[in-house]
Amino acid sequence: MSNIILIVVIGVIALAVGVGGTLLITRMIAKSKAGSIIKDAQLEAEVLKKNKIIEAKEEEMAIKTEAEKQAAARLSKVQSAEAKMKQREMQLNQQQADVQRRRSEIDAMKVNLQNQLGVLETKKSEVDKMQKNVQDTLEHVSGLSAEEAKEKLVESLKDEAKTAAASYVNDIMDDAKLTANKEAKRIIVQSIQRVATETAIENAVTVFHIDNDEIKGRIIGREGRNIRALEAATGIEIIVDDTPEAIVLSGFDPVRREIARLALHQLVADGRIHPARIEEVVAKVKKQVEDEIIETGKRTAIDLGIHGLHPELIRLVGKMKYRSSYGQNLLQHSRETANLCAIMASELGLNTKKARRAGLLHDIGKVPDEEPELPHALLGMKLAEQFKEKPDICNAIGAHHDEVEADSLIAPIVQVCDAISGARPGARREVVEAYIKRLNDLEQLALSYPGVIKTYAIQAGRELRVIVGADKIDDTETEKLSAEIAKKIQDEMTYPGQVRITVIRETRAVSFAK
Repeated sequence: MSNIILIVVIGVIALAVGVGGTLLITRMIAKSKAGSIIKDAQLEAEVLKKNKIIEAKEEEMAIKTEAEKQAAARLSKVQSAEAKMKQREMQLNQQQADVQRRRSEIDAMKVNLQNQLGVLETKKSEVDKMQKNVQDTLEHVSGLSAEEAKEKLVESLKDEAKTAAASYVNDIMDDAKLTANKEAKRIIVQSIQRVATETAIENAVTVFHIDNDEIKGRIIGREGRNIRALEAATGIEIIVDDTPEAIVLSGFDPVRREIARLALHQLVADGRIHPARIEEVVAKVKKQVEDEIIETGKRTAIDLGIHGLHPELIRLVGKMKYRSSYGQNLLQHSRETANLCAIMASELGLNTKKARRAGLLHDIGKVPDEEPELPHALLGMKLAEQFKEKPDICNAIGAHHDEVEADSLIAPIVQVCDAISGARPGARREVVEAYIKRLNDLEQLALSYPGVIKTYAIQAGRELRVIVGADKIDDTETEKLSAEIAKKIQDEMTYPGQVRITVIRETRAVSFAK
């Protein structure tokens, strides 16, 4: 406020004195303002200085306080560490005292042990002398040295072990015979699980070949109506996939597969493929196949000289043409069996006509119109009884796989001839070279055992006869040898069915009267 008044006064004076005076007055005003500004700056500097001094003192106090706290904490830690060190030192002193005490005890024990060892050495020398005296006495009494006695003891133990092992094996074999039926069923089920796929593919599929893949579309038809009509008429599943120039017919009934194949052949050759035409052709082919089956059955009966067969049995014989067993045609197998039965019966002086008849009919249980849950031998026997065949022929059919007990001489003849026809080289998917090699392998495997003189693989490799030296192997060891050969054959060879191992040991005494 005073500055304003001063300025006003100066202004009035300036107006009074003029321009020169104005400059003088302006300078005075500037000096006055500068002095005022300097004074204000000095005051503010004093205030800032005092504030900074106060802040510095406060910061110094804080740092000092923090340092004192840290020093106190460090002092506390050092004191705690000193206390722990003192405690540790006391413990170490105690442990050192314990170590010294134990060391003195160990030294005393060493001295004691040395004394005892000396006593033991003395006693050991006395025992050795006594043992030597006893051994000399025993050798003198028995007349045998220690090594000879050991050898005799070892031989005795070996003989006892062999006898015990053979007895144990016999016990195991007896127990296995009791549980053999159950175990055999389990093994068969496992075998079926392993080989069912490829067997089903082989026995349930027929491949129909076509000239080009355009025919596939015509067989399928619009929206699949042709293939559905064909499957419904034949009962066979028709698989049309990416396989070039082929259509797969799948079904378990071989007669139906044949009907489907012939019907497809006629439809493709004719070119007219539609549901009405499919039904017509399938019905016509069914009649043709049925006539062919009956004609085949009649021709087979005439060729074999078998008369008086029931028409239904003739039809079943004809159906065998479309069935195979392990790659062997069933009708051909039955004809072979029938002829073999007739030859064997004539050699034995039995009725050849009955034997041939039973041989032809022995597998009719494999081609029934329905599929009851019976083995094919029992089913064939029931069919033969149903169509008035004689009891001995019915029994031969049922007994050819030991399903029923044989009560006539024809039954074992049929059984043997069935095995001969099925096991001959080349009959069932086994080449001659592989067959001969398997027989040689069987004989060589048995010859590799010590004491074996000769081996013979008989019955198409289903039995192995092993002849051993009577002076090299006793009766107990023959059972062990038979089991060992059987196990080695199971582990190292592949073969159909089972192999029977028969070990023969005999003693022959030959003299000449002169």
